[in-house]
Amino acid sequence: MNKIAVLAIGGNSLIKDKEHESAEDEYKAVCETAVHIAGVVEQGYELVITHGNGPQVGFALRRAEIAYHTSGMPFVPLERCDADTQGGIGYQIQQALDNEFKKRGIDKKAVAVVTQVIVDSRDPSFANPSKPIGTFYTKEQADKLMREHPRRVYAEDAGRGYRRMVASPMPLEIVEKDAIKELVQKGFVVVGVGGGGIPVIRNEEGNLKGVAAVIDKDASSSLLACDIGADLFVISTTVEKVYINFGKANQEALDRITVAEAKKYIEQGEFAKGSMLPKIQAIIRFLEAGGKEAIVTNPESIENALRGEAGTHIVP
Repeated sequence: MNKIAVLAIGGNSLIKDKEHESAEDEYKAVCETAVHIAGVVEQGYELVITHGNGPQVGFALRRAEIAYHTSGMPFVPLERCDADTQGGIGYQIQQALDNEFKKRGIDKKAVAVVTQVIVDSRDPSFANPSKPIGTFYTKEQADKLMREHPRRVYAEDAGRGYRRMVASPMPLEIVEKDAIKELVQKGFVVVGVGGGGIPVIRNEEGNLKGVAAVIDKDASSSLLACDIGADLFVISTTVEKVYINFGKANQEALDRITVAEAKKYIEQGEFAKGSMLPKIQAIIRFLEAGGKEAIVTNPESIENALRGEAGTHIVP
């Protein structure tokens, strides 16, 4: 069988800016990314695609709250918003990919798997929300929202503005991992653990139950890559390479680093908590579990990155 790659697409990279937040704009971004994903398939990889949903799940939750408070519509809890956005984005990706495969004459089909991910109900993140979702606000807007909704938490997100924070527990087990692995082995391009997966816990009877949280998609993607024995883990984000001293006059792009070097940069505080840090941590977990290589790059550079001509390559 061909090598297996897991490609994680950031939820923020599907929304280019505040003027392009509609479903139509998002689908255009998905179609652009599908061109590069098809290029990965043409290079001979069996592929699993994961995606974030940070902006989208925040929009869905806000719509649910507005509909509940203004029209008395049934409230939609956060875990259902996770599922709704997972299905919606998965639909867009599989449709865009199928169209691109047809255009190129590639004998492949994409399939989206609604994926649940088990978390621990005692995870400390439930008491300390840290996952940014939804739109960006100024400090003044965030302060106003917190006065209006005292139970919500808003915090700065990597210097880009203030966003709503929700619990982000660590993923422990991917419920549908065996189904995803079997589909990949049969030649399907699989879209899985969308938005980090729908967070669920096992209750006292051993049954699954959804919980209000948003799992970091890179953490779940790393776990899935380990579970299915992926050879390569690629994180697609808004920058072409990882930088140290990012945003400063002496910023430096990293072409190739080891796990040891990545850990050193983490200790030095080089990677922002809500941005690059979880990506690098997810990659370290994948490589320390036996993965061979990981790459961080932007969508348009993915094909060149696989040829060693772009991106930041991280190795054991």
